[in-house]
Amino acid sequence: MSERDPFSPPAAAVTEAVARALAEDLGPLGDITAALLPDAATGSATVVAREAGVLAGTACATEVFYRLDPDLDIQWNLSDGERLSASEVVGVVKGRLASIVTAERTVLNFLCHLSGVASATRRFVDLSSAPIADTRKTLPGLRALEKAAVRAGGGVNHRSSLSEMVLIKDNYLVTIGIAEAVARARDLWPDKEIEVECDSARDVDEAVSAGADIVMLDNMSPEEVEKCVLAVRSGRRPKTRIEVSGGVSLATVADYARSRPDLISTSAITQSAPALDLAFDRDFGGNETLSGSKE
Repeated sequence: MSERDPFSPPAAAVTEAVARALAEDLGPLGDITAALLPDAATGSATVVAREAGVLAGTACATEVFYRLDPDLDIQWNLSDGERLSASEVVGVVKGRLASIVTAERTVLNFLCHLSGVASATRRFVDLSSAPIADTRKTLPGLRALEKAAVRAGGGVNHRSSLSEMVLIKDNYLVTIGIAEAVARARDLWPDKEIEVECDSARDVDEAVSAGADIVMLDNMSPEEVEKCVLAVRSGRRPKTRIEVSGGVSLATVADYARSRPDLISTSAITQSAPALDLAFDRDFGGNETLSGSKE
């Protein structure tokens, strides 16, 4: 990571995602209902957690506010990666009333989804003695944001694109074997790490012998993982890194971690993460609340 906050996604990813989200929400005419409000009317709104979790997505929320109205005053009480308790005030926005009501749904969409990813990650991290990593099973166009949320939840990132490393899965092995695939990959991409997905102890032995940097133990039981980890650690290339993937859940992650793999990856922290319920409590002279779980 660079000098920026390690939990913040790249600025370009934030800008692009927010631009798409606002274009989708505003449509060709903008917020035609907000146009009914007096232009000079002002107010404030607090972002409140309705349940405990981990915060993520404030960079996107801030971008939404400022893109709609650079004169809004936004104060965050917590930073991405910090734990939230139910009823805790996350932040406050003050300024033009029409700007605040126009922003609220898009702001909550980002905050609820990304905080949900961070919170799901934290649940796995709290149960595992091995690092928890994400996968490429992310929402299209939101990968960089979701991977930042994984970091905010205490997890680590697996590859972000197909260009980052060679990952040889079974669908690549239809016509060639593991040894030949690793050799070809090493010849084509000598500076890239090579990982091989293994469904059996035999696959693991072949991948290690072929010189793979990482072996992925895919959809194995905790008992099978333990045997494979022991075989690698006591074998010819004991520094070969070991990743566990497939079949990992909150109920099983601690069992997998006991074998001390280098990494445990799961799509549950992104693809299946439930939204965290956050809400807008608005002070516009009335007492209204817009929850992240409602329209």
